[in-house]
Amino acid sequence: MRRTMLLLALLGAFAPITGGTLSARSVVARSHDDRGGSAPLVNPVVQWNRTLLAIVRTPKAQPATVHPTRSFAIMHAAIYDAVNAIEKRHRPYKVRVRNVPPFASQDAAAAVAAHDVLAALYPQFLTTLDAQLQESLTDLSRDEGVIEGIHVGQIVAARTLELRENDGSGAQPIPYVFGNAAGDYQSTPPNFPAQPQFTHWSGVMPFALPHASFFRPGPPPELTSDRYSDALNEVKSLGTANGTSTPDQALAGRFWNGPIQNYWNEIAQTVTEARHMRTADRARVFALLNFAIADGVIAFYDAKYTYNLWRPVTAVRAADTDGNLDTAGDPTWLPEVGNTPPDPSFPGAHAVISAAALNVLAATLKRDRFALTVTSEVLPGVTRSFDSLSAAAHEATLSRIFAGVHFRFDETSGHRLGRRIGNFVVQNLLTRSE
Repeated sequence: MRRTMLLLALLGAFAPITGGTLSARSVVARSHDDRGGSAPLVNPVVQWNRTLLAIVRTPKAQPATVHPTRSFAIMHAAIYDAVNAIEKRHRPYKVRVRNVPPFASQDAAAAVAAHDVLAALYPQFLTTLDAQLQESLTDLSRDEGVIEGIHVGQIVAARTLELRENDGSGAQPIPYVFGNAAGDYQSTPPNFPAQPQFTHWSGVMPFALPHASFFRPGPPPELTSDRYSDALNEVKSLGTANGTSTPDQALAGRFWNGPIQNYWNEIAQTVTEARHMRTADRARVFALLNFAIADGVIAFYDAKYTYNLWRPVTAVRAADTDGNLDTAGDPTWLPEVGNTPPDPSFPGAHAVISAAALNVLAATLKRDRFALTVTSEVLPGVTRSFDSLSAAAHEATLSRIFAGVHFRFDETSGHRLGRRIGNFVVQNLLTRSE
């Protein structure tokens, strides 16, 4: 808050905040983004989404026991409620601000809300965040509604952070005891993590769902079933170097082998830019998207640590012990991408997040077909092109089989879980005001 006040001083004006009420001013001004003013080169919703992506990509910037999707959901919740307090077309998420004049700058509100949230979550980046905010506000300084927008952003950011302060994300991970029976999740070669990740994350308060297990999928197939043997033999064949996958399948497995939420935030940047969306509309899209992604993570960790299914690398190596006559062990088998994520297999995270993101974007943008060029998080400079959101989601999901880290039934159940979460978020949050 003190930093924002200093920036306001640089702009030459400041009026104190009192509670959650913003006093109307007698001047009349146009919103920088929506009412005829010259639009910024980069919309603030996109700009601050990019800023957060840069932060979470910085080594050791993200606390190891806090999933980064929480930060995206909190920041975009604040941006949305700040902008919507001015726009008033949709229901607020959590924070209402009274008596906001309609001429308040939506762009200023978005920028300050994002800045204040990120400054609280990542104080080590404060200097960079302050500089970005100062640049944003300087660009808006001719807009007489900027001061009101700043006030709204401050109020909403502070309240949003307060509401998430005790959401369970600060808990310590629960110590995990690996199983030793066929089908039990075990530490995976060659990285052999000492402890799996985010064992506590199902205890985090969701952003939209009533609770983590609200859409919990049923259990994976029995090890002795045909469905299991078919899935194991498929990943055994397709998901390893020098296996039966095509070069393009192997590339897809490596291409998507990064934080899947980052890919979908960049895809959202692309499609909202292509449609030249207003700040208020972008704020709503990114909020719904990141609520669905964050709740998808909470939900899939609930399911993963409920069923505790072994990963393909363990299953293939120990296939002679699974009781299924249609599987055969290979004690030297390794996945295409080398290391396996350090958590149980079922359901697949990429499938959950991709389905949730697809449903939100298709519903809010009212179309699926977009020309997309997606850049890999882990293969610098490598891109892949798609003609629709669903095509990108489909490949991202199947890529985990080609990568050798998931069974097909992981992806099928994950897709179903993500679709349910995406639909729930769109149908129940940020709906039109009556």
